[in-house]
Amino acid sequence: QVQLVESGGGLVQTGGSLRLSCAASGDVFTINAMAWGRQAPGMQRELVAAITIGGSINYADSVKGRFTISRDMAKNTVYLQMDSLKPEDTAVYYCAGLGPTNYWGQGTQVTVSS
Repeated sequence: QVQLVESGGGLVQTGGSLRLSCAASGDVFTINAMAWGRQAPGMQRELVAAITIGGSINYADSVKGRFTISRDMAKNTVYLQMDSLKPEDTAVYYCAGLGPTNYWGQGTQVTVSS
């Protein structure tokens, strides 16, 4: 089992920044990639950024150039730096550990006011 705990959500104005953190514990050796996903009300959950154990990074087109995923392997922590936030970025953001079994955190609310 892998446990994921997110932090860092909140309310920010359009154009502002937030940094999300996700601390992983448990059987982290089973994880092939860490990712951030989000789910807005009435919408399906979507992955916005992912980083593999080899360091390869991918972003959804909607956040490319504005969001940055990074990690501290010594702390088993992954981060999502979100800049130039827009109202359409408003969602619950989830940390994910991807592998033979996918794990999800409990989510943290990000609200961007116009």
